[in-house]
Amino acid sequence: MQLRFGFSFALLTLSLAGCSHIAINNGSLDYKDASSLEPLKYPEGVVSRPATPLYPAPVVDPLAIQHAPTFENQRGNRFAMPRPDVKVENAPSSDETNAAQTSTSIGQPQLITDGSGNPLIKVDGNSATIWQYTLATLTSLNHTIVGKSKNANEATVKINNQIYVVKLTSVGASNTLAVFNADNSFADKSKATELLTQIYQNWPA
Repeated sequence: MQLRFGFSFALLTLSLAGCSHIAINNGSLDYKDASSLEPLKYPEGVVSRPATPLYPAPVVDPLAIQHAPTFENQRGNRFAMPRPDVKVENAPSSDETNAAQTSTSIGQPQLITDGSGNPLIKVDGNSATIWQYTLATLTSLNHTIVGKSKNANEATVKINNQIYVVKLTSVGASNTLAVFNADNSFADKSKATELLTQIYQNWPA
């Protein structure tokens, strides 16, 4: 009686523990030893309907196979999914991440004019990020930037042998781009409109 009880208890323990804990080979990795077979060929002279594979086998680059992840247990005799990564302590919270994204996020540029009809580009958001986008756009347009101000968001640009100054003015979260002459007067409206339209159309964000 005791022997029967002990055998039953051992069998129950193994059932609850599961095969994964004792790493029994369940054949889940047998596909790695599979061999390639030639396509089915009909005898010569046999007329048959064309056969299309229901599940065509993809052609896999051998280099991809060599660098493929290994999903197996420590003994290497059965398939096993990797454990999820452990959460890193002191990681930034979602609120902190959202705040950081908000501090550098910007809106879409808008072509507007001021009360005197001078063309402007209005962009809401972080002025530092907007100025970086402005310089990147000017560079992508192959305009020569001959100077940058250290104390303000200003860049001197040479276009068709003419010198212009592109300035970013910020009031709170609202920012405007304008084009000036070298003497700090507003540039010709048609020339300024042409340059600002190019910046607007090639804005990276």
